[in-house]
Amino acid sequence: MLERIFKLKEHGTDVRTEIVAGLTTFLTMAYIVFVNPSILGAAGMPQDAVFVATCLIAALGTAIMALYANYPIALAPGMGLNAYFAFVVVGAMGYSWQTALGAVFVSGCLFLAITVFGLRELIVSGIPQSIRTAIVVGIGMFLAIIALKSAGIVVASPATLVTLGDLHQPPAVLAVIGFILIVVLDRFRVPGAILIGIVTVTVLSFFFGGNQFAGVFAPPPSIAPTFLQLDIAGALQGGVLNVVLVFFLVELFDATGTLMGVAKRAGLLVPGRMERFNKALLADSAAIFAGSMLGTSSTTAYAESAAGVQAGGRTGLTALTVAVLFLACLFISPLAAVVPAYATAPALLFVACLMLRELVELNWDDPTEVIPGVITALMMPFTYNIANGLAFGFISYAVLKLFTGKARDVHWMAWIIAAVFLFKFIYMGGH
Repeated sequence: MLERIFKLKEHGTDVRTEIVAGLTTFLTMAYIVFVNPSILGAAGMPQDAVFVATCLIAALGTAIMALYANYPIALAPGMGLNAYFAFVVVGAMGYSWQTALGAVFVSGCLFLAITVFGLRELIVSGIPQSIRTAIVVGIGMFLAIIALKSAGIVVASPATLVTLGDLHQPPAVLAVIGFILIVVLDRFRVPGAILIGIVTVTVLSFFFGGNQFAGVFAPPPSIAPTFLQLDIAGALQGGVLNVVLVFFLVELFDATGTLMGVAKRAGLLVPGRMERFNKALLADSAAIFAGSMLGTSSTTAYAESAAGVQAGGRTGLTALTVAVLFLACLFISPLAAVVPAYATAPALLFVACLMLRELVELNWDDPTEVIPGVITALMMPFTYNIANGLAFGFISYAVLKLFTGKARDVHWMAWIIAAVFLFKFIYMGGH
């Protein structure tokens, strides 16, 4: 049955590899079920209900990705989008969280509409090859800075923005041990190297990191306080349309960029398999407004899915494994909570290192190709936002082609995308 649904042999994989890959992806992104309620809680949302909504939409969205698109990519409420929701829309602008959820719903409907009518596919076709390559590299560096921050190896600094953390602390030491272990195991082609690294660091954290076992099972809280609490009418008022536009643009390019980057890494962006990519675009579009109805900020494809791809995941069985585990999180929240961020950090850093090899595909002899690509890649980690990287990449690509007499080389859709991003920066600044 699994062979018929997921075509495992065609993709050169098997059930065991896919399940291990799914477990690996889940462990690298399981933090969201604890971080998302904490961030949205700052907006006044009931944290217990947000926890349930986060688990449910991650399970639902990822299951659709698995069964409809047969892609090894997991979905969950996006980091960055939840912070914008809580600290900018609700905190700084003063809108209620119900209105903010309404804005997510409206942006999700727009997102679904452009996907159904093929506009998103047109947008994807307009992305230049250099920027496609840079997306993978940029996501790699984005994962790297997340990993180093989670391990405490890189910390904030008022003087230099970032600096070296305290390497005497257990999280940093254990993360380094985990990273070396993963690289060595992978070199000797040990199956499940990434997963072994995550589990090893988690076990060591009980002895050296002050981690405490808090049991296994707990009944799920009620979702009633956030379920269908969105204020759509409020979101359609003039002032909130700016918020809808920001949600829409970030969802469009963050999710599309992540999907392209991870799918390319898995060898799925090839002729004959692009139809599945279009289904993947539809799956993540549907998850956004479903999440808003359950009670969480925008749902998106997760760059951490690259960890599962590196572990051998090639089909929807990887994603289905992730979906089942997110559903189980409703009942085993104490167990899921014991995997510390610094245990998954080595896995993300390892994947990040491997994704940087895509840089060799850039045409280094043509500055109008390589410069926008490099800018795209650099701005993703330095602005902590995948969509910002794409924005600077498209604008620089269009400008450089225009002033070097190569305007005809630019796809018409790339001009439109560059103009939209330029308008966004002029009209709304960096928000």
